[in-house]
Amino acid sequence: MSEQKRTSHPLYSLHPADIEGFDSLVDLAMDMRWSWNHSTDEVWRQLDPVLWDQTHHPCDVLQTVSREKIRGALADPAFRKKIDDLLLSKKQAEDAPAWFQQAHPKSPLNCVAYFSMEFMLSEALPIYSGGLGNVAGDQLKAASDMGVPVIGVGLLYQQGYFRQIIDKDGAQQALYPYNDPGQLPVIPLRKPNGEWLRLEVALPGYTVWLRTWQVQVGRVKLYLLDSNDVANYPAHRGITSELYGGGPELRLKQELVLGIGGWRLLHELGLRPEVCHLNEGHAAFAVLERALHFMEETGQSFDAALAVTRAGNLFTTHTAVAAGFDRFSPALIEQYLGTYAVQKLGISLHDLLALGRQNPGDASEPFNMAYLAIRGSGAVNGVSRLHGRVSRHLFEPLFARWPHAEVPVGYVTNGVHMPTWDSPEADDLWTE
Repeated sequence: MSEQKRTSHPLYSLHPADIEGFDSLVDLAMDMRWSWNHSTDEVWRQLDPVLWDQTHHPCDVLQTVSREKIRGALADPAFRKKIDDLLLSKKQAEDAPAWFQQAHPKSPLNCVAYFSMEFMLSEALPIYSGGLGNVAGDQLKAASDMGVPVIGVGLLYQQGYFRQIIDKDGAQQALYPYNDPGQLPVIPLRKPNGEWLRLEVALPGYTVWLRTWQVQVGRVKLYLLDSNDVANYPAHRGITSELYGGGPELRLKQELVLGIGGWRLLHELGLRPEVCHLNEGHAAFAVLERALHFMEETGQSFDAALAVTRAGNLFTTHTAVAAGFDRFSPALIEQYLGTYAVQKLGISLHDLLALGRQNPGDASEPFNMAYLAIRGSGAVNGVSRLHGRVSRHLFEPLFARWPHAEVPVGYVTNGVHMPTWDSPEADDLWTE
């Protein structure tokens, strides 16, 4: 793949690109490092203080402010110097060896693919709901600061998670504002010839086209998929409409797009991650697609491919109750993955279902995504010491006759990315 550049197509760039120096503002706005580094805040506030305080969204500011205002600001030597200094600081931060390069200069680790159903980076990119996205976003930001070679893989939702309002009768009403890609800090991924990189994923009786996007998060890239492609039927364009919306069938389709489509995207980009990190079980189908690619490259059977590739898969579980795991009926799995299992993986539907069941012989047992993630991963962890203990209890039935303390579920305590959560005033205090 060629180096991704900001597209000038009017649908995705409403910016006055004819103004000298404007590209420098766009470079700052399209790198979400601004969401945790307050150094650019005054730039956007100077252009439109009211809009900036309302939205904290650089793209909105650049798309809304008049050409005259932007041209006048860029003609101010002090403002222009500030922009140049910020760009220089940004480049120096990207080029300088970070913690990972200094602490592990000879590490063979080149790429960790971090799959998550949601990422909370900023209100400017509303593709999150709560805690899971919070952790995912903070981990990408921390990876950027520390120089850890991580890439994110997720979905670009047309509406995302609902916004809550309370009506005059005290009842909750759910609102779904539309996420216009042209107003988000995302760019389409393009092939070297300029064609939009789109992927085909086969679903029962039809093909779904997936559009691909890139978000710059400091040193880290986040890749997103969405089904809102004009080549798809209207119902299929809505697969990536809402986060955690709809029923089991829509959820299954979203998780197929995330896991199978996400791993295919990495291959299309020429990326070969050594580690695949599943942030919850939503992306567990990635372990199947990873095994499939290994089969195609080596000629090995599915069982051998899964045994080899699972060593590079990591599953983080966040759920404290068994009811929180995604489960799908055997009929739904057969409908959407039966052909994939037989024709692609070379296994029977029964063998596929067994990967997601406690009792493979129980034909009525649903397919559990957390069970698939565990059986397809070389390491499993909870998100605190207590949660690790709770998770060992939840997954103990999968490890018959194992002592409880030896059920292979560890823990890594969740943290937060501190620069994201401090204020400019606190930032000034801590960094004096």
